[in-house]
Amino acid sequence: MFEVENLKKKTINDYFPIVGKDTIDRIKRKAEKFEGSAIANVNSTAYGGGVAEILHSLIPLMRSLGIETRWFVIEGTDEFFKVTKSFHNALQGNKELKLTEDMKKLYLDINKKNSEDFDLSVFDYVVVHDPQPAPLIEFYEKKKPWIWRCHIDLSDPNMEFWGFLRQFVEKYDRYIFHMPEYVQSDLDKNKVVIMPPSIDPLSEKNIELKDSEIVKILEKFDIDPDRPKITQVARFDPWKGVFDAIEVYRKVKGKIPDVQLLLVSAMAHDDPEGWIYFEKVLRKVGEDYDVKILTNLIGVHAREVNAFQRASDVVLQMSTREGFGLTVSEAMWKGKPVIGRAVGGIKLQVVDGETGFLIKTVDEAVEKTLYLLKHPGVAREMGKKAKERVKENFLITRHLERYLDLFSSFIQ
Repeated sequence: MFEVENLKKKTINDYFPIVGKDTIDRIKRKAEKFEGSAIANVNSTAYGGGVAEILHSLIPLMRSLGIETRWFVIEGTDEFFKVTKSFHNALQGNKELKLTEDMKKLYLDINKKNSEDFDLSVFDYVVVHDPQPAPLIEFYEKKKPWIWRCHIDLSDPNMEFWGFLRQFVEKYDRYIFHMPEYVQSDLDKNKVVIMPPSIDPLSEKNIELKDSEIVKILEKFDIDPDRPKITQVARFDPWKGVFDAIEVYRKVKGKIPDVQLLLVSAMAHDDPEGWIYFEKVLRKVGEDYDVKILTNLIGVHAREVNAFQRASDVVLQMSTREGFGLTVSEAMWKGKPVIGRAVGGIKLQVVDGETGFLIKTVDEAVEKTLYLLKHPGVAREMGKKAKERVKENFLITRHLERYLDLFSSFIQ
């Protein structure tokens, strides 16, 4: 286990122009009782994916309020992360996967080894994210509240995997889920907290960019600024619907030949399966030079993702399972209508017909994509409503306030 350090220094006051004085003052009042408190967050990667992005923003904000907040990342072998990826896929609904005794042993052994690196029992609150580090609670003398946060779609899990994981989860003092339908019936309902995640409007991925910078970034990656662009930002994994996004693009291209597709992704070290799907995507795309595969492997980072989203005419999220899908809120914050499958957290963000469209099939996505490309005025109006929805519900300041409310629930 190692500690993530050298985080950017942001303060709650930086968000005053975005959310206003009343919100900032309310957050400060709620935080007063936690000045000097120590909070630990534990997850499985320092980059790639929504959890890491949230922590990069949330921790500096907590520190700016006088709350000592630290971030630890568990370490493991490639085999360990293959096992935890199996957990991820099984918990999201893959019923064919089997949990072996060897998988259980490796999972527990690696967590035990990580527990020896830092003493988490000294913290006032410990927040453990997702299945990878969930068993850590087994290896400490728990003195203060521990909270488990689930960032994945747990609505229809493989019960063999959930049955094994539950023995650790039920030892936590609270369990956080993005949506009520993710809560398993065998958990103590009195410990359940519903808390959607958030985006940071002041992060490199979401700040305002000048048009000249956007064009420069597009041209660097051989993207034509003047031709229509469909974009999907998502990891390369079996749940993200990347091949469906390619199919939508190909059918749209039959009607609008100059359209381009941007497939934007980050390769994370805790996701060895991502490399397999990365290669499959490359083979699927073939020699179509109007499809751009844009990853951190070729210098695509947060600011570049920002530019791609802002330059897009239509943003897709074709996931078949989605714990939340922060990329939806990111696009909406930039005033873009999102066409996404009506699954998981996507349907919590997109208001069908107002801030984008909820669809079930590729053909529906094609129909709505063509509609928005042919009616840019409608797309702009949807985009305005989309940004307002994110401002009201899914910004980091709202997220921070929900955490403060949660911590307050432990104070008698």
